[in-house]
Amino acid sequence: EEQKKKDFQMMLACSTHLGTKNLDYQMTRYVWKRKPDGIHIINLGRTYDKLQLAARIIVAIENPADVCVISARPYGQRSILKYCQYTGATPIAGRFTPGTFTNQITNKFMEPRLLLLTDPRTDHQAIAESAYANIPTIAFCDTDSPLKHIDVADRKS
Repeated sequence: EEQKKKDFQMMLACSTHLGTKNLDYQMTRYVWKRKPDGIHIINLGRTYDKLQLAARIIVAIENPADVCVISARPYGQRSILKYCQYTGATPIAGRFTPGTFTNQITNKFMEPRLLLLTDPRTDHQAIAESAYANIPTIAFCDTDSPLKHIDVADRKS
């Protein structure tokens, strides 16, 4: 309970509760209110619960190399490379090559047990292929992110 309180204070200090002015209809359940200037405020209770759920899913994978972390955005690439360095997960920083999860002939073919994404809008190709291959997907989303084929949506910041 004390740790949860500290985590909430850290999330507030980092402004993780602030979304964008746009809102995807699938993200409405994560939004608490809308400020007068149009920015949506995220429900931190749900964010915390989703973070714990995502952590439990990641820990359940026995081999950390079976977790594939993808980021096509420049700001996310450095963070996923550091995450993979410390956990042993498999990074795909930069452009995602189509067919990585579905075409067995390619050299880069892989069958991960879990997929982590930094942005569903830019990593849409990886999400589509993970849906074909039945790979569970955890994505860090904003209020305007589409949630099609995403199993666990978590708030990014």
